Amino acid sequence: MPVFLPLVDEPASALLAALARIGPVVISPSGISNLPQGIDYSVTLENSPELDVDLILSWLNEGAEKIIAPLALVKEFIAAGVPSDRLSLLLDVGNFSAVSDTVRNGVSAVFLKTTSIDIDLVSSVSKFFTNSSTYVLVTASFPLTIANIRELLAINAIPVIPTSQLTLSPTSTQRINIADALLAPVVSDRPDGLFPTVVTTETGHSLGLVYSSAESVKESVITGKGVYQSRKHGLWRKGETSGATQDVVSIRLDCDSDSLEFRVKQHGAGFCHLNRQSCFSEISGLPALENTLRSRLSSAPEGSYTRRLFTDSALLQSKIMEEADELCRAVDKKDIAFEAADLFYFVLTKCVQSGVGIKEIEQSLDAKAKRVTRRPGNAKPQWTKPAAAAKPAPIPTTSAGGSIRMRTADLAGIAPDVRAELLKRPVLKSDEMIIKVKPIVDDVRTRGDAALLELTAKFDKAQLTSTVVLPPFAPETMEIDPDVRAAIDQAYLNIHKFHDAQADKDTLVVETMPGVVCSRFARPIGRVGLYVPGGTAILPSTALMLGIPAQVAGCKEIVLATPPRADGSISPEVMYVAHRVGASAILKAGGAQAVAAMAYGTETVPKVDKIFGPGNQWVTAAKMLVQNDTDALVSIDMPAGPSEVLVIADHTAKPAFVAADLLSQAEHGVDSQVVLVAVSLSAEKLAEIEREVDVQANALSRVEIVRESIPKSIIVKASSVEEAITFSNDYAPEHLILHLENAQDHVASIDNAGSVFVGPFTPESCGDYASGTNHTLPTNGYARQFSGVNTQSFQKHITSQQITAEGLKGLGPVVATLADCEGLQAHANAVRIRLATYQ
Repeated sequence: MPVFLPLVDEPASALLAALARIGPVVISPSGISNLPQGIDYSVTLENSPELDVDLILSWLNEGAEKIIAPLALVKEFIAAGVPSDRLSLLLDVGNFSAVSDTVRNGVSAVFLKTTSIDIDLVSSVSKFFTNSSTYVLVTASFPLTIANIRELLAINAIPVIPTSQLTLSPTSTQRINIADALLAPVVSDRPDGLFPTVVTTETGHSLGLVYSSAESVKESVITGKGVYQSRKHGLWRKGETSGATQDVVSIRLDCDSDSLEFRVKQHGAGFCHLNRQSCFSEISGLPALENTLRSRLSSAPEGSYTRRLFTDSALLQSKIMEEADELCRAVDKKDIAFEAADLFYFVLTKCVQSGVGIKEIEQSLDAKAKRVTRRPGNAKPQWTKPAAAAKPAPIPTTSAGGSIRMRTADLAGIAPDVRAELLKRPVLKSDEMIIKVKPIVDDVRTRGDAALLELTAKFDKAQLTSTVVLPPFAPETMEIDPDVRAAIDQAYLNIHKFHDAQADKDTLVVETMPGVVCSRFARPIGRVGLYVPGGTAILPSTALMLGIPAQVAGCKEIVLATPPRADGSISPEVMYVAHRVGASAILKAGGAQAVAAMAYGTETVPKVDKIFGPGNQWVTAAKMLVQNDTDALVSIDMPAGPSEVLVIADHTAKPAFVAADLLSQAEHGVDSQVVLVAVSLSAEKLAEIEREVDVQANALSRVEIVRESIPKSIIVKASSVEEAITFSNDYAPEHLILHLENAQDHVASIDNAGSVFVGPFTPESCGDYASGTNHTLPTNGYARQFSGVNTQSFQKHITSQQITAEGLKGLGPVVATLADCEGLQAHANAVRIRLATYQ
């Protein structure tokens, strides 16, 4: 609610510019074109002839807040359907009794014209117009006083003051200074009489808290610059010495009239003395993006992707169209937010390129919200599919939710930046997750079992009395279906056989020169922690994949951590595997709290030296956090991300097999990454694969997960096997499946992959469960530098050397010379003292 409402009755550009900073004005139709840009205004029709309703509506559509009209015109406008929230009644005191209920309910404000201030009369009018704002225009030749303004505001009536009675100069008997009028109701509860002032950006994001005085506010209103009151140094003209000046956009009072808000356009490094925009925190969201883009507009290197976006209009247009299409196709909340963020990025790039900022966008949105007439809302012809347009053959579906399809891209002639986008995974915000898990890790580290029990109750919804199960495990906790037991036993044998063959059992001995023998031998890591996820699936297979190599390597302590069920028990399948691999303890906990317990140890949980196993982003962040803490002295197997598979298929591939392989990873989670690289496949073959994906997906119990993961997955068209393998090596998938003619011949070309599945009868599922290879594999492109878990992951290698006297005679001078070169005298002396003794 404004303190007062200026009625523009004489032209005065400087006065109008100042008034624009403190609130809306009232103008006659003839003065609309002379208003400063950005000022809020209402239009008064007091002295205007009868006007066409369409003209009135056009003013409202173009931004007028309200139309203020006499009683006769108001009745006409109400009948014509002008919205009540945009219509105000101009009421002469003498016509008060002529107002009907229709008029009272058809307006949102009343402008009361009176020759003097009669508080009782104004109060009566306000009570009659219960749901409307009340404005009072006193038609006297002298201006209202500060006391008059306070008197009217006390009964929730807003004074209307003609600009002929306002001034930028000091208040006199003829005119009142606009800052004096603005500050009339302001009170201060401070001994120094200053007003707390919140300073924000043009879009309302906080910059800092300062203080204002009547003097500083007056200067800001008049000059349009940010001026405040220092509690120690008097007037503070922001940026006078630093250059970080401010243009005042608006000055408003809070609801209790005891503090102010300055909205400003900040220049220079920012508001804060620490050379950042805000005193409270760094800006984020769209304002941060706008600042980044403005910086890149002036500094992006020639030839960079960002510079191309600013200079290549066709590229930018393509990216906007592409992201808009992907947003339209997004279905789940997370995906919609992700695609909307991409679209915002490119849209804001277009805006910044053209000198448009968020402020101008918001102004346009506000203007659209003020429109009282609406367009039909039909799409333009180029975005409307003709009814008779040919459509691709429909993909059959058994789901009411529509067919399940992948996106498509073609490597032919693709731009490098677009190809790079195809290789990207969803952004893993490791820093943010580490910040989130740190309190959990610190709590377990500090309070041990007590914290572990509380966190397990909170996150796993299980009320436990103890955290650890120790062997021998009770037989009733391992009771499982005989077929499942037989399957686990066979898988155990296969995995054990393959991992036993990997064990580094022999000592490597090399005589590097006569009398100098170097050796290398393996030793098991003493204490290992194995994380077996619970979540959306029971995973005894993960317990096998981690427990067997630990057992083969000879690790003395094997701590297996897994989330408990609601009743506090562990799934019997996992219990049985823990028994078979010789687990020394089972920790009944999941998430970051389990990782912390194994990293630091608690009263009952043994501390381990290395932590293995996949998990969600909380588990991954906790693993990354503890491995960088020297107090924990713990390492991890590898970084982890969502499950992923890349399938390369040529003309020999069976569509049903390909679809099944894609879905075997897609069902893991909504963020699973699934890629099909199609080598010269016909449109018919691709359609057949997509039909199989849809049919098979809708037969799965986890179809809702697939329904979210598959639309985010992609078919990449390649013209040759070589091009497909090159793309795969760049992608570095967790699982790579080769549906190729003579598939084995192409394995030699694979440089980056967690595990390769060769030929039509090698489904990825076999590696997940029982072929013998390990399914704990690098994701997110880490196959470029990490191996999957193997027996040697549970071993460490120690080197030794033994040198005879003759050997030192030949090697010693070499070592001494190098030590002298590096200036390490004691190193050289350790050799020379022996050589001297020998001689």
